[in-house]
Order: sequence, then structure tokens, then C-alpha cells
Amino acid sequence: MNSTVAEIDVRTIPPYERHSKLFARFDALQPGEAFVIVNDHNPVPLHMQLEGRTPGQVAWNYLQQGPDLWRVQIGKQAAAPKHGIEGSCCSGGACG
Repeated sequence: MNSTVAEIDVRTIPPYERHSKLFARFDALQPGEAFVIVNDHNPVPLHMQLEGRTPGQVAWNYLQQGPDLWRVQIGKQAAAPKHGIEGSCCSGGACG
């Protein structure tokens, strides 16, 4: 992970742009890299959406938890290897 972690104050981004900007920032990370967001509420919906887009790749670490300010370090983990053999009869558990 980089020794310098960028901090993004989400409160300064218009609400309708927040998640798309943070998705783009996450997508640009290499495994092991991270950034920190600062927000005025617990960003649980963002966490759930990131996990839904990239299952198993989101490292989510609360640095500060309210009541007025939340700071969360969001990192990218390497994707877990897929199980099964794609394109074979065993793909998807068909063999048994």
C-alpha cells in the first residue's frame, strides 16, 4: 500500500455525483492501495454498493465513527480466484 493515502472529503461533492466519483476512484486502485473518505454520516450504502460491484475486493476500515464525522479507509484487495472449471460440466456444480 502507498505510504500516502489520499483523503477525499465527500461533503464537498454534490450528492448526485458522490458514488460515481468514488466508484471511479476505487476502480483506479491497484490491489493494496487505498483512499480515505470523510463524511457527515455512516456511508453504509456506499459500502454495500462497492461490495455488490466488486465482491471480496473491498477492504473497509472505520478510522472514525461519528456522531458528526465518519472517516473510512477504503482499499482494494486482490480478487479471489474463481472456483470450478469454466466451460466444463463441473462449472457451476453440475457434476455433483
